[in-house]
Amino acid sequence: MQVLKFGGTSVANSENINKTVAIVKQALQKDKTIVVVSALGGTTDMLIDAVKLAAARNEEYKDKLKTIENRHLQAVRELIPVEQQGATLSLVKKKCNELESICEGAFLLQEATARTIDNIMSYGELLSSLIISARLNALQIAHQWADSRELIRTNSNYGNAVVDKDITDKTIQKYLNQNKTSLYLLPGFIAADANGITTTLGRGGSDYTAAIIAAATDAKVLEIWTDVSGMMTSDPRLVNNAKIISNISYLEAMELSHFGAKVIYPPTIQPVMNKGIPTWIKNTFAPGDYGTLIERTAESNKNSVSGISSIAKIALLNLEGTGLAGVPGTSRRLFEALSNEKINVILITQASSEFSICVGIDEANAQKAKEAVDAEFANEIAVGKVEPTTTESELSIIALVGENMKNHTGISGKMFGALGRNGINIRAIAQGSSEKNISTVIRTADVKKAVNVLHEEFFETVHKELNLFIAGAGNVGGILIEQLKQQLQFIDEQLHLNIRVIGIANSKKVLLNENGINLSGWKEQLQKCSDMSLSEYTDFIVNKNLRNSVFVDITASEQTAGCYAELLKRSISVVACNKIACSSDFKNYKSLKDLAKEFNASFLFETNVGAGLPVIGTLNDLVRSGDKVNRMEAVLSGTLNFVFNNYDGTRPFAAVVKQAQDEGYTEPDPRLDLSGKDVMRKILILSREAGHRMELDDILNNSFLPASCMEGSVPDFYKELEKHEAHFRNLHQQAANEGKKLKFVAKLENGKASVGLQHISKEQDLYHLYGKDNVVLFYTNRYVNQPLVIKGAGAGADVTASGIFADIIRAARV
Repeated sequence: MQVLKFGGTSVANSENINKTVAIVKQALQKDKTIVVVSALGGTTDMLIDAVKLAAARNEEYKDKLKTIENRHLQAVRELIPVEQQGATLSLVKKKCNELESICEGAFLLQEATARTIDNIMSYGELLSSLIISARLNALQIAHQWADSRELIRTNSNYGNAVVDKDITDKTIQKYLNQNKTSLYLLPGFIAADANGITTTLGRGGSDYTAAIIAAATDAKVLEIWTDVSGMMTSDPRLVNNAKIISNISYLEAMELSHFGAKVIYPPTIQPVMNKGIPTWIKNTFAPGDYGTLIERTAESNKNSVSGISSIAKIALLNLEGTGLAGVPGTSRRLFEALSNEKINVILITQASSEFSICVGIDEANAQKAKEAVDAEFANEIAVGKVEPTTTESELSIIALVGENMKNHTGISGKMFGALGRNGINIRAIAQGSSEKNISTVIRTADVKKAVNVLHEEFFETVHKELNLFIAGAGNVGGILIEQLKQQLQFIDEQLHLNIRVIGIANSKKVLLNENGINLSGWKEQLQKCSDMSLSEYTDFIVNKNLRNSVFVDITASEQTAGCYAELLKRSISVVACNKIACSSDFKNYKSLKDLAKEFNASFLFETNVGAGLPVIGTLNDLVRSGDKVNRMEAVLSGTLNFVFNNYDGTRPFAAVVKQAQDEGYTEPDPRLDLSGKDVMRKILILSREAGHRMELDDILNNSFLPASCMEGSVPDFYKELEKHEAHFRNLHQQAANEGKKLKFVAKLENGKASVGLQHISKEQDLYHLYGKDNVVLFYTNRYVNQPLVIKGAGAGADVTASGIFADIIRAARV
């Protein structure tokens, strides 16, 4: 014997019912079969709505009933040949008339008791099973329709009746012995008490019906046919890459079901688990798929974790106080108070100090639970030994489930580490000694992020997803996006990193796509977008709460730099090409560094100094490895190096500066480069990274620009350069007369920093710099006489974009 149960989606309409019948015909070729069916999808909810409307004296209940009637009559007309429809149409009409009579009674009495609601709900399964029976008859498939109310005996707890196993098993066995056939068809969900009054088996009751039948008949297998191809490693509505679990144990399936897995109903497992009957979860719409096989002992699974599940709408109830410690019976009193109010405890955690007990309950019961527990401990609260209970709502439970967890160390650490790195705060933790389940309570707002983070950690061992939000779509930003587009496949294949650009912003507009922007034609897409402020953009980033998020700042905006703190507090990493934050006052710089550590986020700014050169990374490595930087000498402006390498007095100084600007080596306002302010910021950042507490005003700037050049607009600046050509020619000539070159040098020594134009001789390391090159010399305890030298292109959009790209990859590896 085999038992097949078909859910509401599997019998939702005539097309699906035909699929179900085809599966049943195939099953009959293997063994005798008992089929249990649910109501047509959505019918039960409509029936409940109808009777509640009737009890509220709302005549819209009639519309609900008419919709239900028309839907079932339509199914009959589509499934049964015209010449055979009469009897079934009459039967459906009769049942619908009975429904209307019951609802009329509720309307007149203005009341719908639990018993009445059970009676009303039973019609969904009765109608669907009778229609499917008629379809089988039309196809001349021999079978016996049986009323489950005559087979399954329960108590009179309407809405969630408890089955009398002994009587039910004997009744089922007796019926089968007296009615021999190869195929039986039963309505699920419904049963009857000792007086023959209709009862229901609670949520997911059709699964339970099938399991009861399977256990009573010692079936070889129970198959639950639904609209998914088995139990999954997580909820596919939350995790795009959720995978089918091919084999799982009863205990694991029970845990996943309890913690929100919707494929099966928890009590379903109990009857078949006791008998050791295998249970298949199969897909009506893809019957060839393997599905999930649930057995007493599952086939070996290489993963330590079988699945991740969640329960929403949880509240935490906290009882604490010094009067709890060492007092026997405290826990009993707490749970008894909750039990008396019929409040189920979902999760329990207690501090070893015994000063506090925390329980997780349904959010809807939070206030009632607080009142009950406060009343129980009223005396202790009155004398201050116990604090009044507190409740915390808008929470959810996330659970890792797997029998193999007990054989692997570090599972909890891996779980908490993954959540912590993504800024997900854990409010409570519970784990049984069997180690089949580790449960944590978190904010409901973090559930999607948490489930994805854990799924990536335990199931996506090959690929990690990184979500980018880019601010700044100008020259460097545009090149970065093109570099990303070009390298996405390589990164996916070689680094196992799935980079998705979620947002691209310029000064006015923001292009957003939570599923990832198509980088082909992104400029055109951005232009079509509506205006959005920076605060609206950052609010979107925070509210979307995507895992492994990175904010990339390729602006020179002080406002954008001001957003870093809020993002880091949400564990959103920041990659900054923008130098403003790191060269702001030391307190802000230090705060951002500390926030990154506190909230497990990356704060990376390699391109603040030397574009794509590994200057800051190398300095960090020196310091972290215990070396001490005693002196630095550096040419840190690719712009100034380009200018002085190309100025020889034969062309106006202004023309060389304009060339540098046209070739993309300068800031939009070249005065930021030529004034030495940009170099000051860079040596300030390096000094701070070397361990010095320093402000921008502490740096001596020996500027070579006449003061009038710093006034007015950029066009005014170029006019002033032309006026002072003699000054610039004189600077060049003095150095040339000594056989030296002009270099704008930044220096740190003895905790003092300075920047300024210097004459550099051929013997010096800074002499041989060409084009837009930068060079940094680190003199340390280890590099005493021969400095550690970093040299290369220090300006240009391509190298700057590549440096940002490298920081993005570093952020992904944290």
